[in-house]
Amino acid sequence: MAGYEYAVEMKSISKSYEGVHALDDVKLAVKPGEVHALVGENGAGKSTLIKILSGAVQADAGEIYIKDKKTDIRNTRDGNDNGIAVIYQEFALVPHLSVAENIFIDEFGVKYKTIDWGGLRQRAHEALESIGFGDINPRTVVQELSVAYQQVVEICKALTRNADILVLDEPTAVLTNREVDKLFGLIKNLKEQGVAVIYISHRLEEIFRITDRVTVFKDGKYIDTVETKDVDDKHLVSMMIGRDLASFFPERDERQNIGDIVLKAEHIKSGRMVKDVSFELHHGEVLGFSGLVGAGRTETMRAILGVDAMDGGTVWLNGKEIKLKSAKNAFDKGIGFLPEDRKNQGVLLRMPIKYNITFSCISKFSKFAGWLMRKAETLFALDMRDKVGIKTNNINNPVSSLSGGNQQKVAIARILASDSKILILDEPTRGVDVGAKMEIFKLINELIYQDYAVLMISSEMVEIIGMCDRAVVFREGRSVAEIKKGDLSEETLIRYAMGIGED
Repeated sequence: MAGYEYAVEMKSISKSYEGVHALDDVKLAVKPGEVHALVGENGAGKSTLIKILSGAVQADAGEIYIKDKKTDIRNTRDGNDNGIAVIYQEFALVPHLSVAENIFIDEFGVKYKTIDWGGLRQRAHEALESIGFGDINPRTVVQELSVAYQQVVEICKALTRNADILVLDEPTAVLTNREVDKLFGLIKNLKEQGVAVIYISHRLEEIFRITDRVTVFKDGKYIDTVETKDVDDKHLVSMMIGRDLASFFPERDERQNIGDIVLKAEHIKSGRMVKDVSFELHHGEVLGFSGLVGAGRTETMRAILGVDAMDGGTVWLNGKEIKLKSAKNAFDKGIGFLPEDRKNQGVLLRMPIKYNITFSCISKFSKFAGWLMRKAETLFALDMRDKVGIKTNNINNPVSSLSGGNQQKVAIARILASDSKILILDEPTRGVDVGAKMEIFKLINELIYQDYAVLMISSEMVEIIGMCDRAVVFREGRSVAEIKKGDLSEETLIRYAMGIGED
């Protein structure tokens, strides 16, 4: 047993930015050997609290106790010295260095005048093997790894610092199911060793699977701390968004009218990932793409839209055969694409919200000799802000000032502004909170009533079941099944995705 009650305790923490309360008298207490979830909508204050704990940000008020002793954490070195390691969603890796160099980067210039490269790589291999990822070569340059393996290197780097307070911020967002199982096995081992794990995730199924207690924040305020076993998903979501849920997925009413085929693909082939895919998308419907990670869903749409080369197959748009050459070409033909990687491909984070909305249709506001009708552009952007529900009073603020859910709405507003009537949404709710997910689902329904056609790629089976009129299941680069609404279930999707019980 540890000789202290809490590995970390934060009391009466407050933090403001330009008069806006990011945190208002909140608290968090985590016991040694427990996995403690920290949940809340984007903007609830979770990330700010963790930055204060790590020393990256200083609180305006409050106290921090590490192992029951009051501690001043003035910078990240203080955080490291107190056994605190944080794995953020954005990696802190040096892309052009090797795996071994990244794992032990803190030791360079401190322990060694000369470097035993063989020993360093052996230690890196042993560290990776201890967490179940011994197949990662310590010599490999980090930028050559998949995003999932880069995440693993980040976690391994933190663990080699002998941290006994480990913060994981959305650690499974880029991991496959198999890798998630490995990570959870690792967390279980760390728990048995007395490590305190603070676990931040929007995936409620993970919260219930892996955590012991849950602390809920809302709008920068502390709501409650509960035993995970004593709550269900509806109760937890209610605490997070401040209202009861009649249904997580909004029902569609009689306005829905599924019409003609607008996009059809037959026997699409592209590279190694797409071997034989066929589907049809109708006006007024949501068609889902389901399947395991790496099954070729995103790669199929990238090939169809001309982002990647298409090696075979045929595509029809409104009954006419086409061959798209680029995403811009697709936009010009009324097909809007929301990419999976919001921060790098979906929005321009440093640019104003207004320009992010209008740059896809800037010609609407162009006069002769290149002059822009600024007032008309602003009014249009304000109208789109209200249409998709972006929560901001100033559209001249940068997109980076918004929560993840509102950033995603800006990306959606951009493709709607281009008058696209066919929307390809790749993981539209990834990395957004529960409340924002519901708002995005509601927006998709409203678009369906307006005769849009939506193709939604999602790794969340509950989203496919809750939102789609039909689903195409992918396995190993092939479309292996088409399932109608009434037959959609997790069991059915899993069976087809894994090829279980087929003749």
